[in-house]
Amino acid sequence: MRLEKCWFCSSTVYPGHGIQFVRNDAKIFRFCRSKCHKNFKMKRNPRKVKWTKAYRRLHGKDMTQDTTFEFERKRNRPERYDRNLAENTLKAIKKIDKVRSDRAASHIEKRLKVRKGKERREAQKELEQSIHLVKAPQALREDQSLTLPKIKVQVSQPKSEQNQAMEE
Repeated sequence: MRLEKCWFCSSTVYPGHGIQFVRNDAKIFRFCRSKCHKNFKMKRNPRKVKWTKAYRRLHGKDMTQDTTFEFERKRNRPERYDRNLAENTLKAIKKIDKVRSDRAASHIEKRLKVRKGKERREAQKELEQSIHLVKAPQALREDQSLTLPKIKVQVSQPKSEQNQAMEE
């Protein structure tokens, strides 16, 4: 079973799925869904469309260079079937998937660490700029001038009697 890659978004195109477009110069473009095909026909650049793999790689959101990607390369050289080789290959695929997922998790952690540091710096800057708004509770208890005065509002009696009459 041959799994192709979508030309626009780089996702996997399974047999019997997607659209194939053949240009006049015999270049074949495969698309996973009509969304990718329509964007291609509108001449959109996949590196500028935010949901594509090309955009995510270009802007550092996905891993770009990793040795595990080398195993995904397309090879057109026929190999003689060997049961032991196939067995070892399947075992290796599991190990490679585990290594790739671990590396992807560490990549995401690194990205989040940068974000947390940025948020912490912004919070410190905001606190330094508006420190006059933050007062210690002890200072409020000692100096009553820092608190707002309490205002008492009197409610007139005739209005409350009219409300009782309306309720009955």
